[in-house]
Amino acid sequence: MKDEKRGNRRLVARSPNCTPLSEFSTMENGLLFKKGVGLVKCFWGRRWAVVVWSIGFSLMALWLGCQNPKETQFQNQPTTKTPVILSPGDVIKLSFPATPDLNQLQKIRADGKVNLPLIGEVTAAGKTLLSFQNELVRLYKPQLRSSEVVVTLESGIFQVVVSGAVVKPQKLQFDRPTSVFQAIMEAGGVNEFGNLKKVRLIRTVRGEQQSQVLDLSPTLRGENTQAFYVKDGDVIFVPQSPF
Repeated sequence: MKDEKRGNRRLVARSPNCTPLSEFSTMENGLLFKKGVGLVKCFWGRRWAVVVWSIGFSLMALWLGCQNPKETQFQNQPTTKTPVILSPGDVIKLSFPATPDLNQLQKIRADGKVNLPLIGEVTAAGKTLLSFQNELVRLYKPQLRSSEVVVTLESGIFQVVVSGAVVKPQKLQFDRPTSVFQAIMEAGGVNEFGNLKKVRLIRTVRGEQQSQVLDLSPTLRGENTQAFYVKDGDVIFVPQSPF
């Protein structure tokens, strides 16, 4: 009986279809380990892919941010010698050397016209002083023995908006040639956050709003710089310093 039990034990131990429980555990642990390693590799592979893509997009965004867009360079920039263009609101003086009784001051109306004796309404806005003067000489020639007339600008008003990081953002009026730097100073100058290195001047040109960036920091440091004069309707924006 004992021998029979021993034989059965030996048969079970030697049977090729039977695997001890400890061997099953080892195999299962091995499979789990391999799966775990595979999952870790997959995870790290995906993670590195995300990291690489993130770095790539960041570098691209940084590169694009560092590219300066092509700025508009305004043509026919006004100077102190630029011929004055008459505008609504300007006050002009008409002098008739041969007929002083006709001497008078006229304010150009909102429609750009003035009402003059003997010849009636004439459009003045949009013309230089010289061209308007020559036109009056021609119009008065049939009316006067001497049609000589002199036109001078008594006061010319143009408006400029100064905004952004300045002490007193506001709309300003000037009756004489004024530079961008002067306009900013009229608005109280830049505040503690203002940045004069990238002042943006916005101007309407033929119905289209255009802008140009100006570096006025050398002027503030006392360096000799070329004055940049404003025009009627200009908008000056002073940005904040990034630091």
